[in-house]
This record gives sequence, structure tokens and C-alpha cells, in this order.
Amino acid sequence: MEFLKELLRFLKTRKKFWLLPLIIILLLLALLIVITSGTALAPFIYSIF
Repeated sequence: MEFLKELLRFLKTRKKFWLLPLIIILLLLALLIVITSGTALAPFIYSIF
């Protein structure tokens, strides 16, 4: 949690709010890969990329 606090503090002080959508999309893709890694959907997810 400390990393997230530090990241948000950095974005706020440096006015880098344009990075938030990029970070959110990367986190969602990582979550999608982790969730589907053990299921039958894995071959279909990997074929997208």
C-alpha cells in the first residue's frame, strides 16, 4: 500500500494526471491475465495479444 500512496503523491505533485489511465489499463490487463491463467479461456485471451 505504501507504493500506491507514493505513486499517487508523485502524480499529484508533478501534475502527471495523464498517467492515471495508462496505469489503470495496465492493472486491468494484469488482473485479466492472472484471473484467466488457470481457466479454459487462457488460449483465447493470449490470442488477442
